[in-house]
Amino acid sequence: MNNVFLALALCISFLIACKSDPYKNLPDFNDPVHIHFNPSLKPFYHGVASGDPLADRIIIWTRVTPEKEIPIIKVQWQIATDENFNQSVKAGYVETSPEMDYTVKVDVGGLRPGVTYFYRFFAFDTFSPAGRTKTLDPNGSDSLKFAVISCSNWQWGYFNAYAKIAERPLLDAVLHLGDYIYEYAIDGYGDTTLGRFHLPEHEIITLADYRTRYSQYRTDQDLMAAHQMHPFITIWDDHEVANDSYMTGAQNHQPETEGPYEDRMKAAMQAYYEWMPMRLPEDRFLYRSFSFGNLVDLFMLDGRLEGRDEQVKSVDDPRFDQDDRSMLGEGQLTWLLNSLENSTAQWKLIGNQVIFSGLDMSPAFPQRPINLDSWDGYPAEQQNIMEFIKAKKIENVIILTGDTHCSWAFETVPDSDMKDYSKTGKGSIAVEIGTPSINSSNYDEYASMDTVNMALQGYLNPKVNPHLKFANLSEHGYVILTVGRDFTRSDWYFVETVKVQNLNEKLAQTFYVYSGKPVLKK
Repeated sequence: MNNVFLALALCISFLIACKSDPYKNLPDFNDPVHIHFNPSLKPFYHGVASGDPLADRIIIWTRVTPEKEIPIIKVQWQIATDENFNQSVKAGYVETSPEMDYTVKVDVGGLRPGVTYFYRFFAFDTFSPAGRTKTLDPNGSDSLKFAVISCSNWQWGYFNAYAKIAERPLLDAVLHLGDYIYEYAIDGYGDTTLGRFHLPEHEIITLADYRTRYSQYRTDQDLMAAHQMHPFITIWDDHEVANDSYMTGAQNHQPETEGPYEDRMKAAMQAYYEWMPMRLPEDRFLYRSFSFGNLVDLFMLDGRLEGRDEQVKSVDDPRFDQDDRSMLGEGQLTWLLNSLENSTAQWKLIGNQVIFSGLDMSPAFPQRPINLDSWDGYPAEQQNIMEFIKAKKIENVIILTGDTHCSWAFETVPDSDMKDYSKTGKGSIAVEIGTPSINSSNYDEYASMDTVNMALQGYLNPKVNPHLKFANLSEHGYVILTVGRDFTRSDWYFVETVKVQNLNEKLAQTFYVYSGKPVLKK
């Protein structure tokens, strides 16, 4: 039934394509993305999306693209409990305009908890495709299922992993941990042999640039399908602004030629808020929490723009291990620690951008044994969090991580216990699940498989990283995290290729974590 609904939902507005010239009257107000528009979706070329579910409300999203620029568009929305919309429960009107980049976002309240809903929009005498979504259940559930994803780059290939996620039965949420887009120019980062080139062609800096880049990504049929079929909970990483970003700058930002970083950051944030199905934070950037009853509390961290200090260039920098250097900032750190201590949920999930547990990278990069852009580059705060979890005896913490384009499974061990852990295997305070990229490049795009396998074996050497239980440096895909009362299960799915559209995938690895025991079991 789910596959049938997916096919029907994607085809709802395809019927209007039966005209003599389906490409007639495409947008003519200097929109470069129109070359990617599917005319049968007019005017909803970017599909629909939902996100940030709560027990009684959820965000629904679309974009209405007019044939020419007009000041205001009135859009009708509808939400129902059946896919044919015979049992409508909510409906209304909302306006959009060029000031919002014609995006439409409605925070639909008054819904019932733990219920599957269907939603759609209406404008210019046309219905949008129908979306499927779900509210949270505050009364608790015996099982939850999430997709955990990150790092999708238009220029590195096709989004086959999104297509496979779209085919799945309704998930409680898709957790996107960042790098939803990439900021580079067409010659900056990607596989130029595939013919998938970024728009605009230059590195994105202005609000118009970021809007165009999001618009392009959201025309991808597989990304549209994933959004259409499941609610998303998203967090940004660095490439939503610029590579290796922090509060006041980024490695890939040059003020002399690209203007003030603050202007670029504000432009990037505005476009993100416009194009993501999420609530606009009132008093902070993006970190927030979601309570799935007494089974799961989910904490989504902003490890980039809220409080991150600039990365050091070397461990020899005297600032490297200073107590006041921060990844999260004082306010967010306090919020995280208090939230973990006060949580009464069985499982505490932390949505996080960069590797938290520590990784000795010397087998692959002897001149750069740690990643200074990860939590290893902020050791005082990293160890502070670990020691807090240990001291407060906070159980069942699972850290979900993106960023690296590789797959990882760590048992998280404070430095103070690592020596004993190496001998006894005891002392972990949490586990960390690292999801691969949707399609962004990993080790084998730059090195032979012999070299990749040597690096992999080096990483997995218990004398180097005793707490690392699984790694994969060369495949793309996603993780399905199933959460039950007594255990969680993490399944790594790898797609066959990202170089062509292909729906083949494999289940590559599974780990269980049992309640009260922060260790990984195959």
